[in-house]
Amino acid sequence: MLQEYILITGGSGLLGNAFKKLLPNALYPTSEEVNLRSIANITRYINKHKPETIIHLAAKVGGVKANTDSVSDFYQFNSEINNNIFYCSTLFKIPKVVSCLSTCTYPKEEYIEYPLTEDQLHLGPPHDSNFGYAYAKRMIDVQTRAARKQHGVNYISVIPNNLYGWHDNFDLDTGHVIPALVRKIWEAKMNNEPSFEVWNDGNVYREFTYAEDIARVILYCLANYDDDMPINIGNTQEYCLRDVIKMIKKELDYKGKTIYNLAKPKGQIRKPSSNKKLLGLGWKEEDYTPLREGIRKTCEWFVGNYPNVRGV
Repeated sequence: MLQEYILITGGSGLLGNAFKKLLPNALYPTSEEVNLRSIANITRYINKHKPETIIHLAAKVGGVKANTDSVSDFYQFNSEINNNIFYCSTLFKIPKVVSCLSTCTYPKEEYIEYPLTEDQLHLGPPHDSNFGYAYAKRMIDVQTRAARKQHGVNYISVIPNNLYGWHDNFDLDTGHVIPALVRKIWEAKMNNEPSFEVWNDGNVYREFTYAEDIARVILYCLANYDDDMPINIGNTQEYCLRDVIKMIKKELDYKGKTIYNLAKPKGQIRKPSSNKKLLGLGWKEEDYTPLREGIRKTCEWFVGNYPNVRGV
């Protein structure tokens, strides 16, 4: 289909900017053009542009600290915009909608078995550190299945894991782990500081996927996936946070010491996921960007654009 009939929410964010490289002529309404918390705003925009596909990326996101400090805000904001998008999509009979969940929507460790598979999504509550955001995003699965059942539409939901890349949010309080670390290490180097601080002991494990890879995977699913179950789409190789820190320090040529603050919350120890369903569609593991290469690209972009980056 023509790019001009694809509406992408959250175009100013990390993943939205990745899509702009792949679909430069798609519709990317700004928050000034469309307030996603207003049904009237959304309906006016859809009625004017008449999109045939919506890729719903917009969300209020953040790291462990932001989710812990503003748990109610994360739930309220994300629930509201998700409800509005699904209401307007079915109201205008949009035939195709792709929406993003997150691996943090999966239940706590005691309720599931690793690796995380899509059929385990609702087996228990999410981790306490981000339950507001997690429950709001988890409901996208329910909304997707409900829309498919009642309206016969081809709506799907995808589950990426930890994203990073160009145009990320490098705020130290609200940014995710890799962008926050990149900024913290770079500024420690620029200020000739002998050390920098990291929350807890660094012995947590996460999967990381370069944002442009996720944009490509979503377009792949748009063309090849039609099912009421969500689908995991991230790179499933796990990395210890301590090793990620070493990679970033090496790329930024920072020789200082890493101080681990054990008084700070740790979050979930690990949450490995399975992307077997995606691989069964024909996507290949080698299609993902290796973490070291992705970190190099991210660091180069950050240094080249600092301080004119989001969150600084």
